Amino acid sequence: MPHAPVPSATAGPHAPAPPASASPVSPPAGAVPDPAFADASPPVPQGQHQGPIPAHGTAPVPHAPVPSATAGPHAPAPPPSASSVSPPAGAVPDPAFADAPPPVARAGQEQYPAAAAPAYDTAAHAAAPATTAAPATPPSDPSPVTSPDPWAGPTAPAPGAEPAADPWGRYDPWAAAQHHDTADRAPGRRRRPAAKVLVGGALLIALVSGGIGGAVGAHLERNGGMGTVELPQAGPEAAERDPDSVAGIAARALPSVVTLHVSGSEAAGTGTGFVLDDRGHILTNNHVVEPAGSGGEITVTFNSGDTAEAEVVGRDSGYDLAVVKVKGVTGLTPMPLGNSENVRVGDPVVAIGAPFDLAGTVTSGIISAKERPITAGGEEGDASDVSYVDALQTDAPINPGNSGGPLLDARGQAIGINSAIRSADSGSAESDGGQAGSIGLGFAIPINQGKRVAEELINTGRATHPVIGITLDMNYTGDGARVSAKDSDGGPAVTTGGPGAKAGIKPGDVITAVDGQRVHSGEELIVKTRAHRPGDRLELTLERDGKETKVSLVLGSSGD
Repeated sequence: MPHAPVPSATAGPHAPAPPASASPVSPPAGAVPDPAFADASPPVPQGQHQGPIPAHGTAPVPHAPVPSATAGPHAPAPPPSASSVSPPAGAVPDPAFADAPPPVARAGQEQYPAAAAPAYDTAAHAAAPATTAAPATPPSDPSPVTSPDPWAGPTAPAPGAEPAADPWGRYDPWAAAQHHDTADRAPGRRRRPAAKVLVGGALLIALVSGGIGGAVGAHLERNGGMGTVELPQAGPEAAERDPDSVAGIAARALPSVVTLHVSGSEAAGTGTGFVLDDRGHILTNNHVVEPAGSGGEITVTFNSGDTAEAEVVGRDSGYDLAVVKVKGVTGLTPMPLGNSENVRVGDPVVAIGAPFDLAGTVTSGIISAKERPITAGGEEGDASDVSYVDALQTDAPINPGNSGGPLLDARGQAIGINSAIRSADSGSAESDGGQAGSIGLGFAIPINQGKRVAEELINTGRATHPVIGITLDMNYTGDGARVSAKDSDGGPAVTTGGPGAKAGIKPGDVITAVDGQRVHSGEELIVKTRAHRPGDRLELTLERDGKETKVSLVLGSSGD
């Protein structure tokens, strides 16, 4: 359908159109196009009409003349371009070259029959701007090139010559879809759209894979795997331990250790004890059972968890020892007794007790010292509750509740009875019935002394004390133990007919050694004396009127 002429703004109404045979000037051979103008359409000479490029393999369709901005209303339309070569029948267009311009047919090359041209929208062409891309010059127009024109379209090659490639990659948006046979692709053209699609797809796959891998990795890190978490662990082993190890000693000793809960009208407490025989006698400290008095209750709990009521058989405050007996209990396991004379400093020991009512607590350490003169108690005003112990010192932790428990050697034999501790805020030892904690200074009554006293308490209900038969001045601050001038009742300080009187000891003498061991106070002399049995012979070193002398005597008994 012919277009209505549009009057030009610059040319007159009868301005003639340029001849149709004028061909745009092609760039010189070897010229490189400017990348900055790769997508720009070549300029149209004034008065020249530019029409759409026909699709490859289609017949050109004549268009109605489009009035130019400079041409007059009667300017004739340029002649249609020659038909391009159509692809063979059945050829499939390559999408990678959808944007490439159609190749120029070579001179003498056979052309395929043109397919039917698609219908064009004349209204759209009427509204199209006049400055569209210039049509390619038909191969039949061999117009000579007089001057290089970088903006001119490609010209038809000479007969027999290779067609020049179009470096500008021009594209007519109004042309029909262009299809190329793979044999006619322009050399050097890159498959940019396909490469972009492949790169984009690869990036998308990488991102998705990375996200999935990160999520799976985080899950595995948090949960340790896809399945149920199972941590490595050592397999079962025999429950037995080396008999000489702490565990082996404890395993053998625990059935013989008991916990005592004592309650009376004015006080209550917890302590420890251990079985002496299969008749139900249990050895403990005097200060453990003292709250029960004469009408209190004592409950014994065995390592098995069984409990039984107990009663006091006998107790002695001077040695801080007591024996109780349970009734109606059979199958008891007595504690084997060792010999405290065989103990050496540095020997390993194990303590068992119920510190703060934690029954069956096992601690270990060594013997730190021997024959430590320790006094404990003294809460009573008349000092009747003071105990004198020639103790074994240990660093095995002993706390309130350990009182009366056994101190064991490496063979699992009792070599002592745990009785006192030295606390940080105290200047002297105290029974562990208080609330002070262990600082590694614990004291135990030697088992040799405990055995003798326990036997006397079981057999007679009371214990005897070895005595010298003298009264000491406990206020003396000098070195040694001084014999008082008088006893507390005003009588003689040296008992008439006693062991001291027979050895020639006189009031005012200062005893400085027992069996060659120095003593520095009256308490130490009592401790050294009570470490022996009545009837034992002692050798004392004393000072009288500035002179040193030695005497020998046989210890008496407090029961005499």
